[in-house]
Amino acid sequence: MSKFRTLVFVLLMLCVVAAHGETVRREAHIGYLYPAGGQQGTVIQIIAGGQFLKGAADVYISGEGVNASVVKYCRINIVKMKEQRKLVQQKLAEVRDKRFKELGITPPRSSARNRAKGKTATPKKTTKPEEKTAAKGEKPAAKKRTVKMPNHPLLVDIDNKSLKELAHIRDILFFPRRMTQPNRQIAESVVIEVTIDPDAKPGNREIRIKTPLGLTNPMVFQVATLPEVRELEPNDKQAYPKIPNMPGIPRSKSLKLPTVLNGQIMPGDVDRFRFTGQKGQKLVIEAHARSLIPYLSDAVPGWFQATLTLYDDKNNEVAFVDDYRFNPDPVLFYEIPRSGEYELEIRDSIYRGREDFVYRIAISEQPFITQVFPLGGREYTKASVSIEGWNLPRTQLLLDTLSKNNSNIRYTTYNSGKLISNPIIYAVDRVAETTEAESNNTAKDAEAVTLPIIINGRIDRPGDVDVFKFSGRRGEKVVAEVYGRRLNSPVDSFLRLTKADGSTLAFNDDYIKKDGFLHKDTGGLTTHHADPYLMATFPENGTYYVHLTDSQNQGGKAYGYRLRIAEPKGEFALRVTPSSLHTYAGRTVAMRVHVLRKDGFDGQVKVTLKNPPAGFSIQGGTIPAGCDQIRMTLAIGPKVPVKPYPLELQGTALIAGSIVIHTVVPAENMMQAFLYRHLVPSQQLLIDVQKKRWPQPFFKLTSNAPIRIASGDSVRVRLKMGKQKVLNDLELELNQPPKGLTLHDVKAEDGNLTFELKADEELIATGFVGNVIVEGFRKYTPKKKGKGKKTPPSRRISIDFLPAIPVEIIKQ
Repeated sequence: MSKFRTLVFVLLMLCVVAAHGETVRREAHIGYLYPAGGQQGTVIQIIAGGQFLKGAADVYISGEGVNASVVKYCRINIVKMKEQRKLVQQKLAEVRDKRFKELGITPPRSSARNRAKGKTATPKKTTKPEEKTAAKGEKPAAKKRTVKMPNHPLLVDIDNKSLKELAHIRDILFFPRRMTQPNRQIAESVVIEVTIDPDAKPGNREIRIKTPLGLTNPMVFQVATLPEVRELEPNDKQAYPKIPNMPGIPRSKSLKLPTVLNGQIMPGDVDRFRFTGQKGQKLVIEAHARSLIPYLSDAVPGWFQATLTLYDDKNNEVAFVDDYRFNPDPVLFYEIPRSGEYELEIRDSIYRGREDFVYRIAISEQPFITQVFPLGGREYTKASVSIEGWNLPRTQLLLDTLSKNNSNIRYTTYNSGKLISNPIIYAVDRVAETTEAESNNTAKDAEAVTLPIIINGRIDRPGDVDVFKFSGRRGEKVVAEVYGRRLNSPVDSFLRLTKADGSTLAFNDDYIKKDGFLHKDTGGLTTHHADPYLMATFPENGTYYVHLTDSQNQGGKAYGYRLRIAEPKGEFALRVTPSSLHTYAGRTVAMRVHVLRKDGFDGQVKVTLKNPPAGFSIQGGTIPAGCDQIRMTLAIGPKVPVKPYPLELQGTALIAGSIVIHTVVPAENMMQAFLYRHLVPSQQLLIDVQKKRWPQPFFKLTSNAPIRIASGDSVRVRLKMGKQKVLNDLELELNQPPKGLTLHDVKAEDGNLTFELKADEELIATGFVGNVIVEGFRKYTPKKKGKGKKTPPSRRISIDFLPAIPVEIIKQ
C-alpha cells in the first residue's frame, strides 16, 4: 500500500473513531437557490436545492414586500432507469409536437413515423425479466410495476414548456457530461413560488424553508429592478449548434438591455448570451456568484470562481475579466465602439461546475462606483464623499452619519432611476478626524497629529509612504489600525511604528485573529486580511512615528484608508450561531455566542434578550473573562404560541468604568474548502417554535452560580423538576463537552433530577470556566410490522436540552 493510501486510510479510521458513539443529527440545509433573485412586480418559481428538505411546509423571507410558498418537493435524481428515460423522452416529444402545431411547423420525421405506426407516448407497464408467470409449485411472480415520471423539479408544469425550455430539460437530464454522481448535500429540492411586490425594496433578502427537522440556513435572494432572463441549455458554442429534431425554430433573438441573466454552470459548461449594443453605451457587466454563496465547503478555493469574456459579432474577444480587484466576482467595463451584436460568455475559471454554481449577471448602464474618498466620517457630523466610476452624473454623495446605528460599518448606494450602483462601504467613528496632508513621505516631513485621531488618507502612487508623528509617554500603550480592505479599498497596507531615532518598535502587515481554523473577523467574507493592526507600549517619553505604505508597491486615487491611532480602550463585537433555530414549546435550544475581542479587552460579557417575547429566556448567558466563545441555552415557555420569532440579543460589558452595550449579530459558521471556517453575518436571528410533541418534564437549576469542581474530583448537580414525571427511559448525555468532563449516575427522586459531573485532572485544565450543555434522550422502538416484514431498529430521540450549567474547574 502506498504512503498516500496509508495516510488516507488512517485519517478515515480516525474519523470513524471520532464519530463512534455520537448521535447522528439530520439538519435541513439549503445549498443553493436558482434563480437567486427576481424583478420587482413579478411572480416566479425558483428551486431550492439542499438536503433533508422532505416535508417542506413553508418559506420565510426577510424584509417586506416579498412572499413565498412551497409548490413541490423533489429529489434531483439522474434519470438512469431505461423505462423512465424512455418515458421522459416520449413526454418531451409529445409536448414538442404540440408546440410545433401551435407554430404551424411540421413535426420531425421520428414523431410522424411513430404516429403512422400507431404508437403513443403512453407508457407501458413493464416487468423485470424474472417476473414471469410461475409454474405449478413455484413461487408466484413479482407484481408488475408501473413506470412513473421522475420527481424532478425541471419536469414541473412540463406541458406548458416552450421548445427552448424542452431542449434545456433534455440537455440537463440526458447530456453525457451531466451523468455524474449527485452530491448528497444538494440532491433534494423544493420548488418555491415567489411573489415580489412592485414596490419591494431592491437588495438582498434571506430565504429559509420550514421543514419537519426545523428551519434551514438562510440563503441570499436578490430583489432587482431590471428585467430577468434564465439561461436555457444548450447555449454554449461547441455543444448543439443546432437543436436536433427541431427544424424551423427561428434563432433566438438578441437580448434587449438592460437585463439580468440567471444561470448555472455544470462541469465543463460554458454559457453564452447574445445582446445588441449601441455605439457609445458604457456598459457595466456585473456578475454575482460568490456573493450569492460565499463559501463552498467541498471545492477549492471555496467558491464559484467565475470569468467573463465579451466577443463582437465576428467572434473576436474584446474584453476578459476574472475578478474585480480582490473580489472574486468579476465586473467588466466596456464602452461599445460600434453598434451591433455582442456575445457574453461565463464559465468557471477551471471548468468546474455543479447545480450550486449559480450566477446572476446584470448588463446595463448602471452607475458603478470605483473609488470613494474619504472612506467614512465622524458620528453625528454631516459628511459627504467624492465618488468616481462609470455612469455617475454626480461626483458627491452624502453619507448617513447622523442616525443611530449599532455598527460602525455602514452601506449606501447611488440611485439613478431604476439603476442602482454597487454598494459603498464606509466607517463611522466617534473619534476626531483629519485628512492627510502631503508631502509626508519621510520622518522629516511627518504630519503631526494629536491622539486619539482618525486620519483619512491615500497611497497616491506606487512607493508612496505616509508618515505621522505624535507624542508618547513611557509605559503608555498605543494602537495603530488601518481600515482599507474592509472598506473595499484595494490598498494592502503595511504599518510600522518607530522611535525618534528610526528604530522599529512594532510592525504589522496582515492581521487576523483565529480560533483554530475559525477566522474571527467581523465581516466574515474576507480571506486576505490586508488591514494591519499593532499595539505597543512606549518605552520612554518622546516622539513616535507611524509609517503607512502599500506592501505590494501599488497606489492610486482608489487606494484610500482610515488610520486610527489611539490609546487602547478595549472593545468587542458579538456573533451568535446558527442564525436559524428550531424547537418546541416548553423546550430548550442551544446556541453559541462568539466574542470578537479588541484593543486588549478581556472582561466578562453578559448576553440578554432585547425586548424578548413572553416566555423566552436565556440560561448561562454570562461569557466569562478571557473566554472567546461559549454555548448557552434559550428556554421557550410551554404556553408560547406556535410560530416563527425574530429575536435580538445584546451583550453588556464594563469597560474603563463605563457600561458598553453591543448588538449580537446573527451569523452562519461556514466552511471554506474543506478546512477554514468563517462567521458570515445573517440579516436576522429566527427561531421557529412548533407545537410540543409529547409531555415532558421541566427542569430548573437550583442556583445560577458556577458549579466548582476540583480537578480530579466530581460534584453532584441538582435540578428541580416540574410536575410532569421523568420518562423511565430518559438518558442524559453531555453535548459537545470540554475534553475531560464526564457525566455519571443519573437519578430522579423527590422532585429533583441529579447527576454527577467528573473532571479528569489530566485532560481538563484547572481554571477552565464555561457552560456545560446536557441533552436528554429517550429510546424509541417502532411498532412491530406484519409477518414477514422487517421492523425498523430502535433509535434514540433527543427530547430536550437542560438549562446551560456554568462550570469552573478549581485546584484540588
